[in-house]
Amino acid sequence: MPLTLQKCGFDALDDLVQISRKTFIDAFEAQNDPIDFRTYINFAFDRENLLRELGDTDSTFYFVLKDGALAGYFKLNQNGSQTDIKLPTSLELERIYVLETFQGQKIGQWMLDKAKKIAFDTGKQFLWLGVWEKNTSAINFYQRHGFVQFGTHPYHIGKDEQTDWLMRFDLINFNKK
Repeated sequence: MPLTLQKCGFDALDDLVQISRKTFIDAFEAQNDPIDFRTYINFAFDRENLLRELGDTDSTFYFVLKDGALAGYFKLNQNGSQTDIKLPTSLELERIYVLETFQGQKIGQWMLDKAKKIAFDTGKQFLWLGVWEKNTSAINFYQRHGFVQFGTHPYHIGKDEQTDWLMRFDLINFNKK
C-alpha cells in the first residue's frame, strides 16, 4: 500500500473541489437538513472559495495518493488562518477526509501521523482540530490517537448551528518515527 503525500497547488483546483464536495457529502449529508446542507456545500466548496484558500500562505492542502490514485486530503492552518486558536505555537487540522472507496485501509491514521509530523517539524507545540459532537466514530478515532477535548465551538451548516468539540494533540507526546 504505497501512500504518498503531495502538496495541492493551483493546478489541482478541480481535483480539490471534487474531493472536497464528495467526501463532505458522503460523510454528513444524511445527518443534515437538505437545504442547509446544500447551502453550505455551495459556499464552502465553491471553486472561488477554494481558490482563495489555496492562495492563503498560512493554509496548506495535501493530497494523499494510494498507488497514484487520489485517496484523500487534509488541510492545515497556522497563524491567523486558524479558525479559533490562532497561536503561533499551534497548527490546526481543519479538514481530513478519505474517499469512501479507500476507507478501512488505515489511510486516515497515516494522514493524521503526517499532520502530526508536519506540526512537530515546524516547531509547533500542539496540533488541534474541531470535530462534530455527533461524529462519535471520528471522536473515538482522534482519542485513540492521543487527542483530548479542550473546548467547543459553534459550526454552521447553513442556518443550523452545530457544536464541534475542540481536540488537541500535544506534540511533546509525538514519536517522530
